[in-house]
Amino acid sequence: MAAVLTIFTFNVYAQKKITGKVFDVITKAPLSGATIAFQGKGGTTTDKNGAFQIDCSKTSKIIVSFIGYEVSRVTIRSCDQELNIGLHPLSNILDTVEITATTAQHPSLLYQSASIAKLGETELKRGNGLYLDDAINSNIPGMTMQRRGISSGQQFNIRGYGNGIGSTRGISSNFDGQGAKVYLNGIPVTDAEGITLMDDIDFASIGDVEVVKGPSGTLYGLAIAGVVNLKTTRPEKGVTTVGQDIMTGSYGLQRFTTRFKTATDRSSVLLNYGYQHSDGYMAHTASTKRFTSYAGDFQLNNKQSISSYFGFSNSYDQRGGELTIAQYQNMDYSGNPDYIKRDAHSAVISFRAGLAHTYHFNQQFSNTTSVFGSGVTSHSSSAGGWTDKNPVNIGLRSVVNMKFDLADGSSVSSITGIETQHQYAQVIGYNMVVNRLDTNGYWIIGAMRSNQSTYSGTTSLFTEWTLSLPHDLSVTGGIGTSSMQIELKDQFYVAGNTKPTHYQNSFSGMTSPHIAVNKIFSKGFSVYINCSRGYKAPASAYFFIPATGRLNTELKPEVGDQIEVGSKGVLFHDRLSYQLALYDAQFKNKMTVVAVPLNSTTTAYSYIANGGRQDDQGIEALLKYKAYQSGSSFFRSVQPFANFAYSHFRYRDYVFQKLNTPATSITVVDYSDQPVAGVAPFTANIGVDLGLAQGMYANVLYRYKDAMPISSDGLNQTTSYNLLNAKLGIRQHFCQRFNMDLFFGVNNITGVQYPNMVFVNQLPDAYLPGPNKANYFGGLNLTYNLGNSK
Repeated sequence: MAAVLTIFTFNVYAQKKITGKVFDVITKAPLSGATIAFQGKGGTTTDKNGAFQIDCSKTSKIIVSFIGYEVSRVTIRSCDQELNIGLHPLSNILDTVEITATTAQHPSLLYQSASIAKLGETELKRGNGLYLDDAINSNIPGMTMQRRGISSGQQFNIRGYGNGIGSTRGISSNFDGQGAKVYLNGIPVTDAEGITLMDDIDFASIGDVEVVKGPSGTLYGLAIAGVVNLKTTRPEKGVTTVGQDIMTGSYGLQRFTTRFKTATDRSSVLLNYGYQHSDGYMAHTASTKRFTSYAGDFQLNNKQSISSYFGFSNSYDQRGGELTIAQYQNMDYSGNPDYIKRDAHSAVISFRAGLAHTYHFNQQFSNTTSVFGSGVTSHSSSAGGWTDKNPVNIGLRSVVNMKFDLADGSSVSSITGIETQHQYAQVIGYNMVVNRLDTNGYWIIGAMRSNQSTYSGTTSLFTEWTLSLPHDLSVTGGIGTSSMQIELKDQFYVAGNTKPTHYQNSFSGMTSPHIAVNKIFSKGFSVYINCSRGYKAPASAYFFIPATGRLNTELKPEVGDQIEVGSKGVLFHDRLSYQLALYDAQFKNKMTVVAVPLNSTTTAYSYIANGGRQDDQGIEALLKYKAYQSGSSFFRSVQPFANFAYSHFRYRDYVFQKLNTPATSITVVDYSDQPVAGVAPFTANIGVDLGLAQGMYANVLYRYKDAMPISSDGLNQTTSYNLLNAKLGIRQHFCQRFNMDLFFGVNNITGVQYPNMVFVNQLPDAYLPGPNKANYFGGLNLTYNLGNSK
């Protein structure tokens, strides 16, 4: 009898099963297909939910591995325990993504059937970390970012789609940012009119950047050029810290940041305050900014969570004015006298706030609804006068996520939702006059010359579905439709005026389809093809003609279509990661200027109309390589990286009208087949990140940018330039609770002349230069650990 019981007990123990889950330690996403090895005795793989089950009698140790992740060795101490195994991504493999909306079920870029660039702390902090354009221009091929001031007037150009609208000298300008849609912690920075102002964003607090390149209208509405998602840094789970960062540098640079972070398994809170100042490296270009922000995430229960954000900023940036070509060539950085005597500047006081609620009904359905708002009071002056603007934006985004498992390991997932945003603004313009009390000082505000109240509202409905098939093949299809309503009231009184003072227009039927196919081979590399569409509706200033008071009813939205073929992967035992994309983007109904000459019945004027198209073809490549890694030598890691972009962008069927002097006649100019102004044919970045002994680290970066046209007729060009930057630092942990990061860096080591911004089609205004001498920065970041958070 005892023998029977012994055998029975043994059989029960032998059949004891232990269960577990394998997930990405950063994103917490389950890893389907991870390998569980039994010390050479066999193994299994995780299912679609990252779950596995093994016979506890066969082993006391398991080895867990997944392509692109560090191997984990786990000791089984009890057959009754449930194993939760988080794998760390290798530092040089394709990054995980957390974009605002995606139907791909896996967070790795390998599974995304689009060109998505991601910047983390490594890329954002290679320089001083204060200016996002340093990171964008160094790490994202096919995209450039410029700034009009030391820390203001930031604008994107994505695959040739730049900013602004036709001027009197060419097809496009870059006095405002349009085309790309920007989000901060899920809150649209781009207003309801499609204009993006980033003067008030504290880029030093950004910990994650994701860029979707190309028309993205299906999930994001009016995003003809692409989407930029910015996210603030997040606390480390289980730790509470306070920190103080101090940075100084050339040209009076000062940056002070105080932050508090705490996070538990169910909540996280970040409080951040920053003060930033620079005297500027050109006359009248000082910048002073103050930022305060809060971000909180809370898990209410197993089904519900809340995310919240609030940011406040006070920003003042002087403008020295653009240099002419002659000034730039002579290195005369004295600026534009008309700007300086008017105390040209950009002053912005703003707040942004958002609250998002997520509810998981079950494993198949979830909903995330967010409400957001922002308010800005701003005033700016330039050579053209003084402008007060007070826009308020409110909006909502609600999406339903669905996922269903099908037979044979297939599944289907989807996103369906709505985003709506509304802006109410008042814009008042003034002339500027000499100050009678100080004739040698700055000019002051004079008579009012315009007073407009505007309303802009955009609404987008969208749905996108991804069918995941066996053998890592997926097909994505979706469609979105957007509409915009614009209303303008002219509140400026003119005696005897007979022109209309109220204007309305709407644009609807902006339907954006999207289809893509992605195939992964051996979980090591993928190939995809992607077709997408996006729109840009006219801004409020375009749809009526002030000189005549007539509504510009003929104006249509611009439309962009793109086809892209690409590949991403990790090769050579996960040491090399790459991304490659080839694309053809067509932008139609491009807006331009029609000139009306002076005659017996009217004065000379111009208005916006749809012109030709823009044909953009390009190649982009990005490489990262883990060349060396050691736990004992002086060089602990050596990781070179490189990226390049080749752009062949041309105007097609583009006829432009400009007024002659005197304005009694016009000249018709045909820009067809000319290179697109403001885009360099070739850009390249090469660098290396070094991990050294004793917590030291270093990086070196070489940047090259080709010469490019700055006017649509191709008659004016920049010169090519190259920059060499380097940084050295040391990180140490001491006194048990302190972490220190001490660093020093040099930008433009060889003293090259280059522009921070090139003004397209704005001659004689042409350049805003960067510092043409080596400039230095250094800093100390201290963090004190208050203890573990429960």
